[in-house]
Amino acid sequence: MRYGSEIGNFPADSCRGFPVRMAQSARFMNGHKLAPTKVSRSLMTKRKKWLFSLAALAALIVAAMFIAGIVIQRRAEPYIREQAIAWLRQQFASDVRLGSLKIHLGPTSPLRLLWHQGHGTLVSVKGTDLVLQQPGQTDLPPELSIHKFTFQVDLGAVFAAQKTIGLVTVDGMILNVPPKGERHILAGSAVRQTTDVNIAEVIATNTQLLIIPRVKGKNPLRFDIAWLRLQSIGGNTAMQYDAMLTNPKPPGQIHSVGTFGPWAASEPGDTPLAGKYTFDDADLGVFKGIAGILHSTGQFEGTLSAITARGEAVVPDFRLKRAGNPVPLSTRFEVLVDGGNGNTVLQPVHATLGKTQFSTTGSVLRHDGDTRRTITIDADMPRGRIEDALRLAMKGPPMMEGQLALKARIVIPPLAQKVKEKLILDGRFSIFQGKLLRSQVQDKIDSLSRRGQGQPDNEEISEVLSNITGSFHIEDQTVNFHSLSFSTPGADVKLAGAYDMGNDTVDFHGSLSLEAKVSKTMKGWKRWALIPVDPFFAKNGAGTFLKIRIDGPAKSPKFGLDRGGK
Repeated sequence: MRYGSEIGNFPADSCRGFPVRMAQSARFMNGHKLAPTKVSRSLMTKRKKWLFSLAALAALIVAAMFIAGIVIQRRAEPYIREQAIAWLRQQFASDVRLGSLKIHLGPTSPLRLLWHQGHGTLVSVKGTDLVLQQPGQTDLPPELSIHKFTFQVDLGAVFAAQKTIGLVTVDGMILNVPPKGERHILAGSAVRQTTDVNIAEVIATNTQLLIIPRVKGKNPLRFDIAWLRLQSIGGNTAMQYDAMLTNPKPPGQIHSVGTFGPWAASEPGDTPLAGKYTFDDADLGVFKGIAGILHSTGQFEGTLSAITARGEAVVPDFRLKRAGNPVPLSTRFEVLVDGGNGNTVLQPVHATLGKTQFSTTGSVLRHDGDTRRTITIDADMPRGRIEDALRLAMKGPPMMEGQLALKARIVIPPLAQKVKEKLILDGRFSIFQGKLLRSQVQDKIDSLSRRGQGQPDNEEISEVLSNITGSFHIEDQTVNFHSLSFSTPGADVKLAGAYDMGNDTVDFHGSLSLEAKVSKTMKGWKRWALIPVDPFFAKNGAGTFLKIRIDGPAKSPKFGLDRGGK
């Protein structure tokens, strides 16, 4: 009773399960295992069912995720293909053909793929023979063709609304720009440049840019781009580019950086283009007749079909091969190039040859019906040095020094002959204070000046300066001088005639005027003997007036009186 009363005083919660615990303790103390009670069997059965259900549910979830991951893997390739073709079709308004497209997923599991919804899983894509063709015009060359391309993309971005691709590498790309106005877009294929795809960078090798001329059958204007890098591609924005172009003639590499785009799908020739360039170590020796190493820098702007370029070009050792004397040549130029027809317009080109400055303007144009272009150049040299021109044109040191002024127009018509056979040139020139150097001709000019001044024995009259002016017309390999005047103190020569470049002969006729009377031009007894005839030679305001001629081979012409009076 005493113990019972003590037990009875325990709280109810403390007594709950006490008989069971006591019985289990007694059995274990007796050294044998007790049989489970009904309560414990019920609890264990419920726990097993719950664990089994949980495991079955987890297995189903894992299986579903695994299957879903496999579906995503299999769906990625056709989805990427569909999206790529759709984007190109909308961006360029062209029919798209794709030879092959293969994808490779980086190391991952279907469960991880599904759990992260593809994010963090890189997909490598390789494609070949991508062609963009004008809709319905399979007879024309494709606007864009790519031999092969590769890129990587995060799988999560593939299925996202906004898709981002890091780097695309391209090899063997050919871009054909059709003549302006000949890009046809069929109904239902309107241009819609999308912004849902952004390509961070494209690196292309072995690229060709071809500007198709309007004249059928003519070769396109071609640019070979050895290496090209484009940044920020996609949407309606300009791309940054860095390119290395291969220039065929003169051979060399042109490095250019700038902006390109956005792509004008309805009129590709209107795609904006701007940048700056550097062209170094270009060998001019590939051209007939000239040599030297060219260095040029500049900038340009416009569109693919029409570019305006401004820059500088320097040839420290410019020379004509037949003469071989190097003369430094530098130019500052502005030129407009129409890529559609190849026409080129030169704005004032300011050049310096040696120490002689001159400017040129002109054009290289093809007129309707012509098969070749007409070259027209206007040159203006207001105050040059004749020794610079002679050093360039003649072997050895220049034979003359003085100031040279020149205005000329050069026209090369669209004929099939050699340049020298079709060259047309009109011009005027003047040489002031000219003096022949180390030449017997200067001795004769000095003698002419002494006689013309009536002082044939005055040796102090030497190295006299001469002035020469003339106007000329060149055509059919003949230089026709409308006028050719030569003056030195005491003497004045006026001529007209022609130089036959084909036969290398001259034929000039004109007059010689001297200040002194004819008797004063002589020495000794001749001086006195000719006094009676002085009146017969004094004409046209001159002390002595003679009709003269110069003819024969240009290297050794004959000088004499012109008895015919031409």
